[in-house]
Amino acid sequence: MNKTELVERLAARCGLSRNDASKVLDGLLETITESLRQGEDVTLTGFGTFHVKQRAARMGRNPRTGESVAIAASRSPGFKVGKSLKDALN
Repeated sequence: MNKTELVERLAARCGLSRNDASKVLDGLLETITESLRQGEDVTLTGFGTFHVKQRAARMGRNPRTGESVAIAASRSPGFKVGKSLKDALN
C-alpha cells in the first residue's frame, strides 16, 4: 500500500474527503517527525512506539581499498511493535 491508497482508505473509513484525509495524514507524519527530531518517543498504545536510535561514531573500512574511514555518529528512527498489532498479525 502506498500513501495514495492509504489516504483513500482513511477517507472512506472516516467519512472524510480525500483532501481532508491527506491533510490529516500529512499532519500526523509531520508531528511524529518533529517529536523524533526533538528526541521524544511517540507511543501509540496498541500500535507501537517510534523512537530515536543513537549510533556512536566508529571506524569503518573501505572494502575496495582497505583504507580506514571515520564514520560519524548519527541518529536514526526506530519502531517497536505494540502487543495488539503483533497479536492481530498472528
